[in-house]
Amino acid sequence: MSSIPKVYHNPECSKSRATLQLLEERKQEIKIIEYLKTPPTVEELDQILLQLDREPTEVIRAKEDRFDELGLSVDDNRSREEWIQIMVDNPILIERPIVVNDDKAVLGRPPENVIDIL
Repeated sequence: MSSIPKVYHNPECSKSRATLQLLEERKQEIKIIEYLKTPPTVEELDQILLQLDREPTEVIRAKEDRFDELGLSVDDNRSREEWIQIMVDNPILIERPIVVNDDKAVLGRPPENVIDIL
């Protein structure tokens, strides 16, 4: 029995809204996590990154104003743990949407990517 997929969602993001719409059209039961209001913990984000098979700098939103405000560069010599902490402290920097289903996760860019893990 599979679990209910979790969608790390930002209602302001068109890709995030499109991913939700796609899942709703498929009558997929989902758990929506508005991660700006309820950010993942360090442990949760670390696990999501492992499931995505990505490093933090591969899913950080470097074009966000907050990234510049913090004086960050993806070339910064920071540890994985430091990057994860920055993203947890500043969830606007987490790329979205991310859909997690059981032990798999995928970035909904494009939204159709999520179909592969349902």
